[in-house]
This record gives sequence, structure tokens and C-alpha cells, in this order.
Amino acid sequence: MKKKLYKIIFGTDTKLGRLFDIVLLWAILLSIFIVIFESLKSLSNEYAGFFIYSEWFFTILFTIEYFTRIWVSPKPFKYVFSALGIVDLLSIIPTYLSLALTGTHFLVVIRAIRLLRVFRIFKLNYFMGQGELIILALKASFRKIGVFLFAILNIVVIIGAIMYVVEGETSGFDSIPRSIYWAIVTITTVGYGDISPHTALGQFISSIIMIVGYAIIAVPTGIVSAEITKYNLRSEKVKCKKCDHVLRDLNDIFCSNCGNKIE
Repeated sequence: MKKKLYKIIFGTDTKLGRLFDIVLLWAILLSIFIVIFESLKSLSNEYAGFFIYSEWFFTILFTIEYFTRIWVSPKPFKYVFSALGIVDLLSIIPTYLSLALTGTHFLVVIRAIRLLRVFRIFKLNYFMGQGELIILALKASFRKIGVFLFAILNIVVIIGAIMYVVEGETSGFDSIPRSIYWAIVTITTVGYGDISPHTALGQFISSIIMIVGYAIIAVPTGIVSAEITKYNLRSEKVKCKKCDHVLRDLNDIFCSNCGNKIE
């Protein structure tokens, strides 16, 4: 029975497995919409009972599904500590936390991440391949972006200290941390406007920071784009001809998705 349930719950090759996943997706969508509508005061006050019972119904349903997945899995701990297993657990915890912390049940919208299963259910290999391409590019860019962010952190600290000295408390720069906050808001071109320089020197410095901010924003985008282009060109040459799966390791002999031999 465990083997049959495993094929239904974890597989999509059978009719029952496909049906199970489709029903699960609809249940996730309904639970998310219920939480969204519950946040509207006009509806939550009038249909409070409906929202409470509905949320507990879906939470209990997903709790049963979660523990069933653990039970039927040949390697339970592998599922529990996998990305999907962690998301499945996080999608049910907020409702139980709401018993002690009011309002935490709204965090169940994390269930939206579970909708990514739609790519696996409908065999959208092309989209899965593109998703893997982005993940590979982000991993390859991690060190470069890390160095870049460290440099930016140093810059905003220095600018914050300078503006604290130039503007002072009269302009709202009453501490270096608050001045650093202003530097981050300005250099990212967000510009909340809650703090602004009033002296001529402070305005001159801020204008330079604003101009530099445009160039700074473009740097991480360029790094990731370059890596995506590199992996995209590489994946066009090295991918499985049977299922179009993008290879994670260019030295692979067999496809990790379908087992086909790579030429």
C-alpha cells in the first residue's frame, strides 16, 4: 500500500498521481484566496466563522498530506529536509502558531511556493530548464555580487558618516546609523524623503550619490545577465536530446532527469 501511495503522491506518470496533484493545486489556490479575502475587514467581520473553519480545514488537510508523504517516502528524512519538504512544513505551521500569536495565520500564503509543482505535473520541461538556468547563473554570480555588496556597504557607511558631520541633527541626521539609512535609500534611488539634506554641501553630495546610484544598480544586473548568457550558450550545446534537460555537470554521461545517455 505504501508503494501505491508513493506513486500517487510523489509521481505524475499515473492518472491517480496526476489527479492527486491537480486536486492539491486547487486546494492550495483556494486556501490562499481565503486568506487574502480574510484580510479585508468588511469580509472578515461578516464571515468570520467561515474563514476560521475553512483555514483549519485546509491546514488539517495539508497536515495529513505532509505526514503521509513522510510515511510513504522510502527515505523520510531526505524528504523532510528537502526544499519541497521544508516548504510543505512552513505552509502549515502559521495556522498552529496563530493559537499563540494572533495574525500569524496570514503567513500561510507561503503555500503559493507549492504551486511550482505545476511545472512538474504538466511536464513543462522547457520552463524547468529555464528555471535551472537562472539558479545556475545566480550561484555562479554569488561571489561577484557578494564582493560588490561588501564594497557598497563600505561606501554607504562612509557616506553616512560624512553626511552626519555635514548636516547634523538639525537636518534629521541625528546619528550615523540613521545617516547610513539615508545613504542606502538615496543610493538605491528609492528616495522616501523622510530625511533630506538642507545645506548646499549636503545637497551636492547627495546629487552625486543619486547619479552614482544608477550605475550601481546596473552592476548586479549585468553580472547575472552575463552568467545567464554564458550558461544559455553552454546549455544549447550540452543538454539531453530526449527530454531537453539542462545538464548541471557538463561531464555527466547520463541525463539526471530521464537517464538517457548524453552524446
